[in-house]
Amino acid sequence: MRRFLWIVILILPTLIVFGQQSATLQQLEQQRKQALADIEMTNQMLQITAQTARNSLNRLNLLSQQLLARKKVINLLSQEINAIDKEIYQLQKDIGQLEKELKNKQENYKTSAQHIYKRRNSQDKLLFILSADNFSQSFRRMRYLREYADWQKKQSYDIIDKRKEILAKQQEIQQTRKEKQSLLNEREEENKKLQDEERNQKKEVQELDKKQKDLRAELNQKKKQADALNRQIESQIAKEIADAEAEAKAERERARRAAQKAAEEGKETPTAPREEERVADVTGGYAMTKAERQLAADFASNKGRLPFPLTGHYLIVAHFGEQQHQELRYVRTNNNGIDIQTTPGTDAQTVFNGVVTRVFVVPGYNNSVIIRHGNYLTVYSNLSQVYVKAGDQVKTRQSIGKIYTDTEDNNTTILHFQIWKERTKLNPEPWLD
Repeated sequence: MRRFLWIVILILPTLIVFGQQSATLQQLEQQRKQALADIEMTNQMLQITAQTARNSLNRLNLLSQQLLARKKVINLLSQEINAIDKEIYQLQKDIGQLEKELKNKQENYKTSAQHIYKRRNSQDKLLFILSADNFSQSFRRMRYLREYADWQKKQSYDIIDKRKEILAKQQEIQQTRKEKQSLLNEREEENKKLQDEERNQKKEVQELDKKQKDLRAELNQKKKQADALNRQIESQIAKEIADAEAEAKAERERARRAAQKAAEEGKETPTAPREEERVADVTGGYAMTKAERQLAADFASNKGRLPFPLTGHYLIVAHFGEQQHQELRYVRTNNNGIDIQTTPGTDAQTVFNGVVTRVFVVPGYNNSVIIRHGNYLTVYSNLSQVYVKAGDQVKTRQSIGKIYTDTEDNNTTILHFQIWKERTKLNPEPWLD
């Protein structure tokens, strides 16, 4: 039993290492498959993008993201190869250890066989038993001879098992080397694709350099449309804050009058229901009821786990904030949210429970929907159809409208999505899963 425990203690770290390596390889492979799926999605979108000035910029953004995804795939392949190298090294160590154990068992078996051969006469065994001092000792000697014979038989079986184990490890290492070679070939193929895509990107940049005037005009037009959308959102936020504050004041006034009336009549002053009292988190902020405060807390606690605001496949083609384009020196963009490109016919869906506070139209963004989640708001713009109206209670992942598809622009389908807290715009990406 003691020997068995030592064997378990010696083998356990190896099993743990193998388990960790196997899990690492599976995780890396899963990440690589996701990156390849992103690349495929980008390819589909590139195929439906026309060569206008605006779409050339969109194509360049898609290519830039495709390059990043391709580099990620190559990096993941390298990590997988490194993990396999470690696995091969561990297998080689295991084979060495097994061969050492096999050699020791063979030596022990050889020694015992020689010992038995020298004492092969059955009379020797009988004399060994009969020469005992007493019956108890004779019985122990008989048991010793039987156990020795059993041990020798077990040694022979162990030798056979060790040889089988070594053969299995050798076959495993051969299979692992094949997998490594396959990954090396795949990495080489990905490197070739990366070089082709870098050439395509360079060509796109050269084409856009020729269209600077048209591109700047289109970007200025887009900026005006974005500013108009922003004004509508800020106006709605200001209105809701004012309405909530007016309601809170009215409630306080009703409570004051009730207290005054009770005092005049000599009655006990009634206590206002605190759970319905509207309170803002910050000065000048949206005054919330208890239920709204809980909703806002739930929304905040789900940061990083909110679902994407659409169904089906998607790709973020424009990120949040003001940015200098990485390839074009003369292009700066400013985005109050993110732009998500998807396939025609896709629905926009809510990212969290809330209430629709406004549905409106802005040129360039078609229909827009604002949903309030306590003192947080989400905005869904560029919808061709809207399935909800102001005042509707909505649930997480509920479809609220169909995303507009520009048939004159090669069926480009893009959802513009924003998140606000009070009057502050937030980067949506860290909030989404």
